[in-house]
Order: sequence, then C-alpha cells, then structure tokens
Amino acid sequence: MTSHPHIEHLLACIDLEIQEQEKRYKLDEQVGLKQLRALGAVLHPLIITRKSFGYADYPEISFRLPFVVDTSVFRDNSAIECFVDGEEPVKGVMMGMEGQKGTFRLFAPDFPDWIEDKGVGIKLAPDQYTNEMMISAVKQIEDRPEMNKLFHQIHGERDFGKVVELGSTVSFNNPSLNESQKGAVKLVLEQDELLVVHGPPGTGKTTTLIESIYQLVKQGKSVLVTAPSNTAVDNVAKGLLDSDVSILRVGNSLKVDNAIFPHTPEGKMQEAKEQKEIKKLKIRAEELRKMSYQYKRHFGKAEREQRKLLMREVKRIRQEIKDIRTYFDEKLYNSAEVVLSTPIGLKHFLPEEALFDVLIMDEAGQMIEPLAWVVFPFAKSWVLAGDPFQLPPTVLSDRAVQKGFNVSILEQAFNHCQNSCFLDTQYRMRQSISDFSNQYFYKGQLKTPHLQTNSGEHVFFYDTAGTGFEEQAGNDGVSLMNEGELSIVPQLLAEHEISSKEVAFLSPYAGQIQLAKETLAKDIIISTIDSFQGQEHEVIVLSLVRSNPEAVIGFLKDYRRMNVAMTRAKERLFVIGDSSTIGQDPFYAQFLEFIESVNGYRSAWELMS
Repeated sequence: MTSHPHIEHLLACIDLEIQEQEKRYKLDEQVGLKQLRALGAVLHPLIITRKSFGYADYPEISFRLPFVVDTSVFRDNSAIECFVDGEEPVKGVMMGMEGQKGTFRLFAPDFPDWIEDKGVGIKLAPDQYTNEMMISAVKQIEDRPEMNKLFHQIHGERDFGKVVELGSTVSFNNPSLNESQKGAVKLVLEQDELLVVHGPPGTGKTTTLIESIYQLVKQGKSVLVTAPSNTAVDNVAKGLLDSDVSILRVGNSLKVDNAIFPHTPEGKMQEAKEQKEIKKLKIRAEELRKMSYQYKRHFGKAEREQRKLLMREVKRIRQEIKDIRTYFDEKLYNSAEVVLSTPIGLKHFLPEEALFDVLIMDEAGQMIEPLAWVVFPFAKSWVLAGDPFQLPPTVLSDRAVQKGFNVSILEQAFNHCQNSCFLDTQYRMRQSISDFSNQYFYKGQLKTPHLQTNSGEHVFFYDTAGTGFEEQAGNDGVSLMNEGELSIVPQLLAEHEISSKEVAFLSPYAGQIQLAKETLAKDIIISTIDSFQGQEHEVIVLSLVRSNPEAVIGFLKDYRRMNVAMTRAKERLFVIGDSSTIGQDPFYAQFLEFIESVNGYRSAWELMS
C-alpha cells in the first residue's frame, strides 16, 4: 500500500539528512581533521579533567579545550565519537558543553586504554538513535487512527472540530496575566484536539504555559511537556516548581538546575533503597575492571580470554543496573503528574503504552515535523507553542532544506489549525525596538505596556558603507568575518557610555563570533544568533558582516533570523552593517527606512574619527 505523499516526503528528507550527517562527520584519508574543524564538527585535542562511571555505569569524561573555539554545534545529547589516531573510535553522547569545558558519555564497558593519550578528540557522528525513532514514528502514522486523523488535520486535508467556546471561569494562580494570556489558558483547558499558542518575542509564552499546566493538574489531568532543547524544558520545569507543581524531569540530568535535580530520576534515586543495590553492583563492576587491567599489557590467548570473561561479567552487571533503573523509573512514571523532557528523552523513558491527557510542546517552531510524531502518540490532545516567525529547525542537508524539511511542526499546523490564540503584549523591549518586527512580522498587533514606552533613542544603525570594512573568509576558511565592524565596537560602547557587562554581541556568522571572542572585552557575551534564541539582554550589538560589491547577503536572507536578533535587546539595539550591500534587499530597505524614522541612523565614520 502506498503511503500519503507527505509521509513519503518526510522519509525521503530524513534519508537526505542521514546522508549529509554521514558525509559531514566522516573522518578518513579524504576528510581530515582540518576540514572537520572548519565545519565545527570536531573538538581536538582535548585535555581530560575527570573520569567517572555515571548513569548505568557508563564511562563519563569531562574535558577542557586548550583554545577558544565555537562549540555551539556540540549540543546536549548530540551523537559523538571519541577518537585518537590509529585506534578504533568509541561511540558516545554529548552531555553538556559550557564555554570551553564539556562532558560526554561513552557507550563502552570501560574507558579506552588511550583516553588520556595525546591527540584525543571528539567529533560529531550521525545520530542513529534519533533517526531510527523518527523513521519508525513517521511510518506508524497511518497505522494509528488518532495519529492519522491528526496528520490530515495538520496538513489541512481534514477539518478540525468546532472552535472552542470559552464558557468556564478560571481562578488564576498567577494574578499578573494579561487578557490574551488568560484567553490562551482557557483554550488550553477546554480544547480536546490541537491548539496553537502563538507567542512572539517577550509576550510571556512560557509564563502562559506554566499557568496552563498548573490549571490542568488542578483539574486532575496528566501532562507531558517537551521542547527541542533542554534549556527550554528546564525553563518550564523551574516555573512549575515555583508554582508548587509536582514534576518529573527526565533525560540528561548533568546540566539541570540545582532546584530541578531532586525532581529527576537520578535525584529521586539518591534517597531510594535501590541506590544501595546499584552502589554494590558498581563496586563489583569496578573490582572486575581492575582485575581486567592486569591483562592489558599481556597479549597471550589465555589472557585475552580471561579479560573477555571479566568484561562480559561487567556487561551483565551493567544490564542488572539498567533493569533496576527501569523498574524504579516505571514507579516514578506511574505516580507523576507532569513529565518533562526533549522528545527523544521522553521516548527513551516512557513505556510504549504511556498515554497522557495533554502534550504541551514549547518552542514548537524549532521542532522538525518527524520529531513531533515521536511524541504525539503519548497524548490525547496537543498544544503547540512558539512563533513561526522566529528561527526554523536546524537542518544540515541543503537538499532537505530545499524540499522544506526545515518547516517546523508549528509552521505546518499554523495555517490550518482553527483553534489558535495570539499573545498580544510584549514585556521585553522598549517600544521602538519592537516596532519594526511588529509591523513586518506581526501586522502591528503587538502591544507594548506603559513601562516599556520609549525614554529616548533605543535603536541605532551604524553604516559602514564607504569605510572599506569588507567581509573576509574566517579563520576556518568557511564562515565569514568582518574585522572593521568589530574594530568600532569599543568606540560605539564608549560613545554611548555603555559598560561591556551590559552587552551581548551577536552575529549570524561563526567566523565573526570566533574573531569577536579573540578581540572583544572578556565580559561581553558573544554568541551566534541561532544560539541566542530564547534569551535577552540589556544591550545588543548585532554585526551583519556582509559587505561586498555584488550585494550578496547570504544568511541575512532568512529574515526570521533577523527577527530573533532584533528582538533580544531590552534597552538598546545597535546594528552594524553596510547599507550599500544590504539596502538592495527589500526587507533591509524597509529596516533602513524605519531607522531614519526613529532618528537612529549613524555613520561608522563618526566612530572612526
């Protein structure tokens, strides 16, 4: 039987993404370390700072880098391989990266003999587990009546049920909610299909979701919460704890907030009787590993066999630990009101037959569609929250992007879902900072409260046209940088009497970010736009980089990326760019007109002189 064309399309796109992962992350005679470094796909060499046996007795390794490099692609839960020249690489998973320090877990019975040798590194690897989960989920859509119905609704081929009428009164836990937020909460409580909560930047989307979950739990409903990033999941988790909602946060517990850790399986295990059993098993496994070490330097057949037997027993103990953990996790799941994790974290933790009343998906605008189908079957109704006018999901394959694989589940549903609501008041920015995005993306529907009205000039464009500040290839040979734009940042801050501690420096180009980390003041936050989505800062300095006679603007063509960048600032936004390069594009032409209207135009010559 032939599947629906869009299902075939999703499977084909997943395949393209797998091919791209394999091509990008391959390390052999043809593709060397230098090329992988240029792609940002390898960290090498590592300085190992700590080794321990963590979850289910797997080896965990902490490290630091002896150099400054952009590590943003090494996200939590990324599939990696640990390698050293001349040895078989070992598969693992990235647990966390902060600045130039990180931790990863290896899927091996022990640390490799060479783990502290000179030249050890890690590289990104194809994420086989996630890819397999997505393929399986997409293939099962048509076999599950509820999923098949939802699929056709999301793609506009079948009508949703009636638009929900808001009849009930709600006693709100959070008294500061505005009318649009209260309306969204009521919709969450009364809908029984799919609901889209459209939350532009600074409109309190997470606050609204936390109140919704509080009210759902009060009604006796079970709730599943997910988002594509651990940071987004933890933001909801912290808000729920502040509202005294009982939660179970599953998945990677390495980087969770201290307040959240007691609500993870690892945190709950610390006081449980099962922890004593696991501790005994881990001690026994460590003894066996130590016994096996004496055979490392002997290569006779008998010694090899003895070591193999010892490690087989270690593997058996590891399975026993896993079984205890699984039984303990099942008890936690059965008593949980709210369970939170990324989609793959939920899939890994929940039993196949798990069914919750409501699934809340935050940052759904960054969720590729197949990943959403991994978790949709775990619920009877679904809430997708996010903003389709901010950054789409990250997709590696250009061919898959051309086929629309980076169209998020939120975007897919946005045009067809009758049950939707718009959060209409932004609390982050001064009004003039929000004005351009409000007009261009949100049809002027965004309101700004009195506290955020203008108290002077808040948006500036420093024009580098005619200065000779041209773009160049970055140090990695791939990304771009613009030394001239960076050179005027200190003068800009001095001119406006701004402390570097108040500043976040953003750019769409990793090459510019790398150079900024080497040249700007150490207390300035420096980040790509993509990595800064969901965050905010008092002052944003945005470097556009592009400056060329052909007016080629590349990345800047994704206006949603610019929407994210321009809506991070609370008090002042400074954009540095070349008007002669960007001004030929209609979006930036409108932006430059807006800048003139708020008296924000400046020439970079003013700073240079």
